[in-house]
Amino acid sequence: MKVTSTEFQQNVGRYQDAAQQAPVVITKNSRAHTVLMSAAFFEMVMKGRVARPIEDLDDDTLKAIARSEVSAEHAPLDNLLKDWTP
Repeated sequence: MKVTSTEFQQNVGRYQDAAQQAPVVITKNSRAHTVLMSAAFFEMVMKGRVARPIEDLDDDTLKAIARSEVSAEHAPLDNLLKDWTP
């Protein structure tokens, strides 16, 4: 959903409620300026973007990582890395 900054200012509560369902883009001079989103969505986005020590990962996340596999269609990429050393 997109709204102008003026419309947002006049109906803050309405757009706060709407942001619980999906981010609300607030425009200024017809360009995206600010995005209003729920705290839950913000936390989800930030959780995936912040590097943390492995000790801070929960058991479910560690198990998901251990079970993960690369799709066979990407197997040729291994050749690109076979001689690489960090």
